[in-house]
Amino acid sequence: MSSKSQEIRSILESHGHLPVDIATLSDDDDLYQNGMTSHASVNVMLALEDNFGIEFPDSMLKKSSFQSVAAIEAALDSLDAG
Repeated sequence: MSSKSQEIRSILESHGHLPVDIATLSDDDDLYQNGMTSHASVNVMLALEDNFGIEFPDSMLKKSSFQSVAAIEAALDSLDAG
């Protein structure tokens, strides 16, 4: 597991308000199907921005960008490349 993935999981644990243990989910598991609400996803997004020193552009503010650990990591990687 990458350090970025571990940081994402830590943020999800603190801000995702998931009713399941994030450690039991794979990187590809759907966070919304596992109980994350749209309100919690906003808190996750803000925590990610603060933690990684980035700002998600409007084009990335959609459910699919925050649907899984892998999707979040891909979104962060695309911002690093940009």
